[in-house]
Amino acid sequence: MDAQTGSTASAFPPGFPWGGAIAANHAEGAYLTDGKRLDISDGFPRGIKHEYDAVIDPKKCYPTHEAIDFYHRYPEDLALMREMNFRAFRTSINWSRIFPNGDDDEPNEVGLQFYDSLFDEMRSRGMEPVVTLSHYETPIHLVG
Repeated sequence: MDAQTGSTASAFPPGFPWGGAIAANHAEGAYLTDGKRLDISDGFPRGIKHEYDAVIDPKKCYPTHEAIDFYHRYPEDLALMREMNFRAFRTSINWSRIFPNGDDDEPNEVGLQFYDSLFDEMRSRGMEPVVTLSHYETPIHLVG
């Protein structure tokens, strides 16, 4: 308790990296855009627990396919985060966006450019990137 104000609230220490987080497979969307191939998260239909579709059924909804379209809208999303004074932002790198099959000899340059642009945009808005290398995004080619 603060003796002067009577408050029991605590403040974050100076330099605390206030921020937010997403996982690429939950937010990016653009599931087959710019060279990205299917990953394991792309086969889980919405609302159906413990079901996995090895072949995408066009009659079902798969949340990762569109998500919040962070892939195309990240500048707008980061602007909103900056308004909330975020100083850090955690995201994952979607493995199948960088190495579409998982065992490719060369990375997908368009995927690398996306993450370079994302991290540059974060830094330009005063946010430090915090990166997770994988968040359930194993390319389907490696497990199928």
